[in-house]
Amino acid sequence: MSDPSLIHNTQAEQHSIERTKEENSFPWFRHYDHGVPTHLDIPERPLTSLLDNAAKRYPNQAAFVYYGNKITYAQFSNQANRFAIELQRLGVQKGDRVAIALPNIPQFPIAFYGALRAGAVAVPTNPLYTEREMQHQLADSGAKVLIVLDMYYPIIRNIRNQTALEHVIVTSPADFLPPLLQKLYPLSQKNNKLPQPALTRKEVESDPILHTMQPMLQSHAKGGIELFNLPVHVQSDDLAVLQYTGGTTGLSKGAMLTHRNLLANAMQTRYWVPKAKDAAETSLCVAPFFHAYGLSVGMNLSILAAATMILLPQFKAKDVLDAIHHYHPTMFPGIPTMYVAIMKEAGKHTEYLESIKYCISGASPLPAKIQTDFETITGGKLVEGYGLSEAAPVTHCNPLSDKSRNGSIGLPLPSVEATILDRTTSEPLPVGEVGELVVKGPNVMKGYWKREEETQALFVNGWMRTGDIGKMDEDGYFYVVERAKDMIIASGFNVYPREVEEVLYHHPAIAEVAVAGVPDAYRGETVAAFIVLKPEFKPSEQLEQDIVAFCKQKLTAYKVPKRIEFRDNLPKSLVGKVLRRELRKQL
Repeated sequence: MSDPSLIHNTQAEQHSIERTKEENSFPWFRHYDHGVPTHLDIPERPLTSLLDNAAKRYPNQAAFVYYGNKITYAQFSNQANRFAIELQRLGVQKGDRVAIALPNIPQFPIAFYGALRAGAVAVPTNPLYTEREMQHQLADSGAKVLIVLDMYYPIIRNIRNQTALEHVIVTSPADFLPPLLQKLYPLSQKNNKLPQPALTRKEVESDPILHTMQPMLQSHAKGGIELFNLPVHVQSDDLAVLQYTGGTTGLSKGAMLTHRNLLANAMQTRYWVPKAKDAAETSLCVAPFFHAYGLSVGMNLSILAAATMILLPQFKAKDVLDAIHHYHPTMFPGIPTMYVAIMKEAGKHTEYLESIKYCISGASPLPAKIQTDFETITGGKLVEGYGLSEAAPVTHCNPLSDKSRNGSIGLPLPSVEATILDRTTSEPLPVGEVGELVVKGPNVMKGYWKREEETQALFVNGWMRTGDIGKMDEDGYFYVVERAKDMIIASGFNVYPREVEEVLYHHPAIAEVAVAGVPDAYRGETVAAFIVLKPEFKPSEQLEQDIVAFCKQKLTAYKVPKRIEFRDNLPKSLVGKVLRRELRKQL
């Protein structure tokens, strides 16, 4: 008869061997914060289950606060249902695309979850797009319905015949404001330069394609919900979102994200913050929901945690600081330029920022100086994460603890695998070697919408290529050296803008900086630094020489900027990401 203790010891030894093998294959597991799981079981449920659960468990919890107006999770869910019914009345069927061109106002999450409950595919898009950009995304996606701000409808009027749109639903930022602010809203818009001719009530009433969102949300389904198949049966692998990429190398492409992809990323980012408590956190949501980062880390993570979202439709440092002072958010997903602006706006009143506990910085690299300064001021954690639209979007993040490493994008999230491949042979590279960062996981998209060849080119041996140049250290921390398209080749040497920017941020006169390659007859490309100075410093030839001398102390000669450009500001996307391509164009 077998000795039970021997069986137990054998099983323990086998488990230990398996764990050692796993940690050797995935060294980052050893550095996860306590409470963060290495793997996640993603349930076979649609993304809408996040809202279903939050409304059921915490019906009276505030889902969002919009300039003082609070909407509970029960109200949010009810209005998403009403909107889903109204979409079905307009003929929307499972798989139809519904475009949402809205900033962070209550109508965005209501329209988003309403569209998904109707079985549609949401197409988040930037409300500030030009006619050309908007026409491309609407036509490429084949969107049947568009929800847009009334003030920007004139752009749609000019292009709608070049799209498949059957219905346009207009709404106003004022619709969910408290009564007093609703009355004041027209005055605040008086001096805005809006497209002409503006949308009028007469045009809405006379055009059968046009609808207003507010009456749709206030209506009760006549005849009852039983007349409609709501919610539509959706499987986890069904398409949920077409998330268009930035289009920095050409026309933007639609990343096909499934319900499973988005649910996985919401869970991955939620479990990365194990100390956060359900229905006890407040998230400052100024990172746009139409951007993949704002959608997952701002909106979906908050709903999964039943957190209260403080909605701000645009980033203005003063408004953001006022919101922080008034609502005391504990979570603030943002990007480096936002954190710089907030610290500058706060000035001596750094106590306003002390409620902030967790900040995951995305969209662009986080300079170490900004991270250190922000953590010193708030007492919270600001860590760099990494992702791309094609991965819903987050794949890596630094631990929200003292395990965070400056300059690193952090560790792969639970259930994400990552490695570095040789860019020529596509073979895995040893620790420390520089190559292309590739990823795989439940959050990785199905492919590009209607672009089979580009989809096939993106995947290699089961890995999704990121296009970014990086490396991994022996502990499993990853580093993005630079995006391949941003790398500068000066006299045959590779120069990575981020490395030069990290040095420049330590100069006492510099508030913001971006480094880019510009054409040079001798070197092919040369390094240019575009600098915004702190208020107490003024541009001068002497200061320029001082900055170059500072760089020479810390960088090899070919990395030192040969051209210094002082600017009042840097060109940025609506998300706040510095647009290096625009800087290159200007020169």
